[in-house]
Amino acid sequence: MNALKVAVYVLIFPGFAFLSFFSTFLEWVDRKVYARMQNRRGPLYTGWSGSLQPIADIVKLLSKEDIVPAYADRFAFSIMPIVSLAAVVTAGLYLPVWHLTAFSSFEGDLIVVAYLLALPSFALFLAGWFSVSPFSLIGGTRVLTQLFAYEVPFFLALLTPAAIAGSWQIATVAVFPFTGRASWFAILAYAVSFVVALLTLQAKLERVPFDIPEAETEVVGGPLTEYSGKKLAIFRLQKDISMLVGAALVACVFLGGFGAFPRGMDHSQVGLAGLILGGYGGGPLLGVVNLLWKTTLIVLLLSVVRAAFARIRIDQIVNFSWRYLAPASLVAFLVVLLVKAKGAM
Repeated sequence: MNALKVAVYVLIFPGFAFLSFFSTFLEWVDRKVYARMQNRRGPLYTGWSGSLQPIADIVKLLSKEDIVPAYADRFAFSIMPIVSLAAVVTAGLYLPVWHLTAFSSFEGDLIVVAYLLALPSFALFLAGWFSVSPFSLIGGTRVLTQLFAYEVPFFLALLTPAAIAGSWQIATVAVFPFTGRASWFAILAYAVSFVVALLTLQAKLERVPFDIPEAETEVVGGPLTEYSGKKLAIFRLQKDISMLVGAALVACVFLGGFGAFPRGMDHSQVGLAGLILGGYGGGPLLGVVNLLWKTTLIVLLLSVVRAAFARIRIDQIVNFSWRYLAPASLVAFLVVLLVKAKGAM
């Protein structure tokens, strides 16, 4: 029975099958919202209101010819899409949904997920490097430059709620808003860190205005210029799953995630925020629903950012990250540490 649960967990839910299909749904949501904000209609004909268009795009790529450049490193060129996809799927398995064990939920799993979400950027850099194309090389270099700009503030933003909860376990951090009490200083630090996490997640996903590595008007497709067919489809799926896992991680850390606080807790212990974000007395099914709608909300916010701004230059994102995002996240983290040291929460 335990082996069956593990197989279902890894392959179906919240494993590869769920991550693949729900991530394509989120891509459809993102494309529709982005189009509406630009006074367009977005995907329309494949499935209900174009809901199957992301799946159709991936299927079409899978059916196309798979070409490897003559002077590229064939092995490295072929393995990078698989490495990037494996990293984000593995990160998705640590989302606290159900069947939590010592292997899927443990002290420090927040660090593990943050690390796994950083691996696709390195894989993308190596994909561009081994493509031996000037466009790919420039795009890969931009990927690495951008990584050093957003990764530190993103990590600090995640650590702030973890410091408030006194744990680096995602499930514990998610439950804390319903079981713990925080001062106004901590709430302000939460808000600042949430904004930083949202913007750095947008940069991590390389979406407008941080899509510099694959700017079509400058470097064609960046590190993916030479990719086609199945390999490009895998990279495309990896991007969708990265958006899902990244948004779910932010939802868990900042919005209470699955909202699975103890059923025996009365309304006075939970509070209004707990009732809204958690769904009082919920079981595993309600916990899944909570996490899904909060993840969708994060994606909607990312879509608004994508539609509201134009692409910036690579030097501008580095300057913006180190001049504003990193100090903001660092100050919020230090405020939390000082408040906790004084015993105010």
